[in-house]
Amino acid sequence: MLRSDRSIARRKIAIRNSTRSLHLMMLPSVVLLLIFAYIPMAGIVIGFQDFDVINLARGYGFFGSDWIGFDNFLRVWNMPGSIQALRNTVNIAFWRIVTMLIIPIIVSLLLNEVRKNYVKRTIQTLVYLPYFLSWVILGGVLRNVLGAHGIVNQMIQAMGFESISFLGDPNIFPWTIIWSNVWQNFGFSTIVFLAAITGIDPSLYEAAVIDGASRWKQTWHVTLPGMRPIIVLSMVLSLGQILNAGFDQIFNLYSVPVYETGDIIDTFIFRLGIGQGEFGVATAVGLFRSLVALLFISVSYWGAKKFAGYEIF
Repeated sequence: MLRSDRSIARRKIAIRNSTRSLHLMMLPSVVLLLIFAYIPMAGIVIGFQDFDVINLARGYGFFGSDWIGFDNFLRVWNMPGSIQALRNTVNIAFWRIVTMLIIPIIVSLLLNEVRKNYVKRTIQTLVYLPYFLSWVILGGVLRNVLGAHGIVNQMIQAMGFESISFLGDPNIFPWTIIWSNVWQNFGFSTIVFLAAITGIDPSLYEAAVIDGASRWKQTWHVTLPGMRPIIVLSMVLSLGQILNAGFDQIFNLYSVPVYETGDIIDTFIFRLGIGQGEFGVATAVGLFRSLVALLFISVSYWGAKKFAGYEIF
């Protein structure tokens, strides 16, 4: 009995020593996370204050301003454009989530059917390239391509139709945002789903072929069920982004004429905090957004475990 206990203790020590280097590799990331993500959370108190930058400059810190409770949260709902910004955020974020789930799955299934590796790798590289470019660059590209004198409108006019204001029409602008987001990001998600497909046991396909299953039935009964854990994980993680409609993308593409349908919570906060100096109100809106995201993530984790039997933690 003592000998078995000693062997178990030695095994635990060996495992601890083997993972020590991995924990040391994580240390820089943990330090950066603490500095840039957790320590700044002390500034949340601004949302409950009549924040005065002068008091901060005098050395009183974040606790030198008068406390006003939830007044900043109440002011937000009475501000013109706040409710509309919330609606726009949910609308754009919802369609971003839907398109970024469906399209990468379809593309990964199609790429999986390509038998020539050089063709598959070429397509993967082409669809993955926009992911490495920031929206400062892509925004300029889209303005030139979709502008009034861009190549797209020149082709439309050449076919005898009127030009389309992709970035100036309030009804079209949200869809421009949604599909340009797909253009930038679906390549990365496609690679993730392709990796899930390669992890499926080949013997399952062999058994399906023996049973006479066509390629479509193999996809439906073997490939998609094998991808289910990654699909569920993507859905769960994306629900936490329901109030994230892409600040950097919209900020580089929107303008005053499309505020009605293109102004989102993030751009609304930016104008309040940076443009108008309403730091307390901007912090209150940001805190509200974070709490809603936490709620959706918690519900999605529960749903993933209950309905899909998938546990993330």
